[in-house]
Amino acid sequence: MVTRPLRRKLKKRKVKGIAYNEVLWGYLFLLPNIVGVFSFIFFPLVIALGLSFFKWDILTPSVFFGLKNYIKIFQDITFLKVFRNTIYYVAGTVPLGIFIALIFAVALNRASRLIKLYRAIYFLPVVCSMIAVAIVWQWIYNPEFGFLNFVLSFIGIKGPKWLSSTQWAMPALIIVSIWKGLGFNIVIFLAGLQGIPDVYYEAARIDGASAWNQFWRITLPLLSSTTFFITVISVISSFQIFDQVFIMTDGGPARSTSVIVHYLYQNAFLYFKMGYASAMGCILFAAILSVTLIQVWRAKTWVHYGI
Repeated sequence: MVTRPLRRKLKKRKVKGIAYNEVLWGYLFLLPNIVGVFSFIFFPLVIALGLSFFKWDILTPSVFFGLKNYIKIFQDITFLKVFRNTIYYVAGTVPLGIFIALIFAVALNRASRLIKLYRAIYFLPVVCSMIAVAIVWQWIYNPEFGFLNFVLSFIGIKGPKWLSSTQWAMPALIIVSIWKGLGFNIVIFLAGLQGIPDVYYEAARIDGASAWNQFWRITLPLLSSTTFFITVISVISSFQIFDQVFIMTDGGPARSTSVIVHYLYQNAFLYFKMGYASAMGCILFAAILSVTLIQVWRAKTWVHYGI
């Protein structure tokens, strides 16, 4: 006959066995992702960090270079220019992209039978290949046969040579990037808007609050966590811009659109300066990490997670 203390002990062992099996299966399901992260993120990161201290052109044996690659980068006038171009691109893409996406999300959040169709239409550019998008926008920006200058001519404006102008090439890329990522930001904002209870708006209307006050006092504060997420993701992706630069301008004219990743690509695969390019990649990683940490630190002052 099994005593009560022994029965409790057996029950605890059974519970622990079940919990162990659940944890084991959980890690087994995560194993492909863990292998992928270590294979394609952490391992290349460590290799790039180590390679940044060497001089290597692929064809000859590597030579230890110490910190000379990093010193050379900060003395490189071209790198300083592409770094400024990257900051310009980030500053032009992120705030404007978030602002436009928020306006569209608020408009689409109104009850409508066609709201799902509108969401799908706005999300279409997100799933399109950036290569295909860049080629289409190259035609739109064509100074002689492009659709944009054709439309501007109807209102008496002579359109510029968008991609051939040092003044307009970067704004042209910013427009393409905002258009491409708009749908993703809209969907995220819509999810945040639909999570705000209607009772807050009803109470505000009863108190006589205007539509603007409702947006400023209710919608924006309760969307702060969503806005923070979109801001972090947008900044990280904007620092890594490459496809549209490579296809549409190849960094020109006069390197006015060349950014860090594009210059890194040129040093690695055109000039075969692998150590120099690796050091550049490490600096880019440090810059993205620093900006992200500052955003997380500052988020405590304006992000609210509770409703």
